[in-house]
Amino acid sequence: MVLTVYGLKNCDTCRKALKWLESEGIAHRFHDVRADGIGAADVKRFAKAVGWETLLNKASTTWRSLPDSDKHEVTETSAVKLMASHPALIKRPVFDMGSAGIAIGFRDTQKAQLKKAARK
Repeated sequence: MVLTVYGLKNCDTCRKALKWLESEGIAHRFHDVRADGIGAADVKRFAKAVGWETLLNKASTTWRSLPDSDKHEVTETSAVKLMASHPALIKRPVFDMGSAGIAIGFRDTQKAQLKKAARK
């Protein structure tokens, strides 16, 4: 299994995660959601796995810069559209572990999930 890490190349947490994956010898590839883009289908898949509320980063400067009309009464459909058109709204990093699932963020819980997925 080759893990796919979705994130931003300038994100400190993404850089820490990539460095950790290298040190653990976990095979992976990096997908920069800003430079390479991300389709609505992938965003929907992530949202289905972890919940759109978890995936949407309301603490981001991108969220704060959106017009109030975009932020009012957000639904799953509107959130997916927003994240597909503004990839910086996606919480990072997103780890696509194939059949082992999707993980968001980089804490001890996610590290354990990544190690377990790498052993499969």
